[in-house]
Amino acid sequence: MRLKELIEKIKPTFSKGGKLGMFSSTFEAFESFIFVPNTVAKTKGSHIHDSIDLKRTLSVVIIALMPAMLFGMWNTGYQHFLSIGEEVNLVDTFFYGFLKVLPLIIVSYAVGLTIEFASAQIRGHEVNEGYLVTGMIIPLIMPVDVPLWILALSVIFAVIIGKEIFGGTGMNIWNPALLSRAFVFFAYPSKISGDKIWVAGLENAQNIADGFSGATPLSYAAANEIDKLPDTLDMFLGIIPGCIGETSTIAILLGAALLIFTGIASWKIMLSTVAGALFAGFLANMLGGTPYLEMPAWQHLIMGGFAFGAVFMATDPVTSSQTETGKWIYGFLTGLVAIVIRLFNPGFPEGMMMAILLMNTFAPLIDHCVVQSNVKKRLKRKSAL
Repeated sequence: MRLKELIEKIKPTFSKGGKLGMFSSTFEAFESFIFVPNTVAKTKGSHIHDSIDLKRTLSVVIIALMPAMLFGMWNTGYQHFLSIGEEVNLVDTFFYGFLKVLPLIIVSYAVGLTIEFASAQIRGHEVNEGYLVTGMIIPLIMPVDVPLWILALSVIFAVIIGKEIFGGTGMNIWNPALLSRAFVFFAYPSKISGDKIWVAGLENAQNIADGFSGATPLSYAAANEIDKLPDTLDMFLGIIPGCIGETSTIAILLGAALLIFTGIASWKIMLSTVAGALFAGFLANMLGGTPYLEMPAWQHLIMGGFAFGAVFMATDPVTSSQTETGKWIYGFLTGLVAIVIRLFNPGFPEGMMMAILLMNTFAPLIDHCVVQSNVKKRLKRKSAL
């Protein structure tokens, strides 16, 4: 209560008209972060009341990301010690990964929130909470050894070009986290492709254990070396090289269960994305001709960033389709395009990133077509009466 009293005491100073009124947006952001906002609906007129608000929504998403993040920290340590042929206990393995991942999270939030606060101050608007989730996702979809200055540049690009230029949270066309990854992919391709960037310290390692390559399952698949793929259980659990938060399908499914249970994310998009991927995979099996095309369709679901993208990024309520029918179409096409890119464009072995960004672009068109179709049906029904 003392903290609340202190905030109430200094609040007039930071309110408009006060000595530090120019920082009202920043003060309001810190106050609403610590305490629930005390604003209420007007006494006149009808309003929809709900216990959920943006801050609570984002908090649920962050909690849903925790299993993937914590496992990613452990796997970072595990892959590092495996690469040098050392065996260490669980605590040391996790602590090594924690120290590697933590700087990425700090840089992501420090840079992104600085831009958010500066933008709010310049515009005189309230600080949006949208970056709280984006700031967590960005490090999880990056290689663990990505240079911090490159990560900072990608965050600047994602927040300014991907969000603020469109008006801030809720106005952006593309998923900001994916834009940051796309920035690194096109501007610094050597830092997000190859076999030596997925394991901490492997790129500059002097002594690498015999038989350890650091290649991801997608690298083997793209090279048609299906026989070198890791064990299916290892891929499902996530005990493989890859981006920090994308390797463990089971950890991602735990997050998906929470998002679906709370109604935060659309299960329709998740399910239809999987359906689209399986459809493309089955068509590839029928086509055949190469080991990659003949690989079981379901294996695509546990490789690369497919599961993470389907759960946490394709379902972004701002950049995905809004209509119920549109969600089915949007998700199906996302999964379909992702696998087609994987199979037929070796320059983009992941596929999921480009597929989601592409479908973000067409999501408004999908909704428009769905709405217009419904309008035509109703007009036709009306004329028949």
